[in-house]
Amino acid sequence: MLRYCPVGPRPIGHIDFRVGGGESPAPARVARRPAQLALATRQLASRARRRVRGADPVPDADLTAQWEVIEAFLSAAREGDFDALVAVLDPDVVLRADFGLTGPSHHVEGAKNVAGQALFWSRVDLTVRRALVNGAAGIISIRDGKPFSVGAFTIKNGKIVEIDFLADPGRIAQLDLAELTP
Repeated sequence: MLRYCPVGPRPIGHIDFRVGGGESPAPARVARRPAQLALATRQLASRARRRVRGADPVPDADLTAQWEVIEAFLSAAREGDFDALVAVLDPDVVLRADFGLTGPSHHVEGAKNVAGQALFWSRVDLTVRRALVNGAAGIISIRDGKPFSVGAFTIKNGKIVEIDFLADPGRIAQLDLAELTP
């Protein structure tokens, strides 16, 4: 089973996905380029605001309800329905994507901005499968028969409040996803 286990404060853009109790690889340095400094600063500010408001959001406990929200999100993305995407996203939703050394990490805030990213990625030839990520509803995206990304969703009050994607090929190759892929 795939789990998402945050371990203390994480470096900007680092998502610590583990399988079983194994050790995670050393996190990649995210602020590799000066252009990423502003992104890193915004993410730190966002984390600080969440902590001041009462820590990270606690997801809805009902797994069936989580799947319904994710299915609505994926369906809206496939159909190119921007308004339906915005409807399932919390207005202050945060999307984080860690591409490792293959590309810059992304941090996107706000329902309209995240919906735009979802529409962009819906055009990529991906097969999406359900997966439990840290005991919550999530997805595995497959491209050309190989795992492409792992998505962890935090759903609160029927809305997606956080999405974390691990799309680092090196880290994904270390995960045991054999049962989830063709």
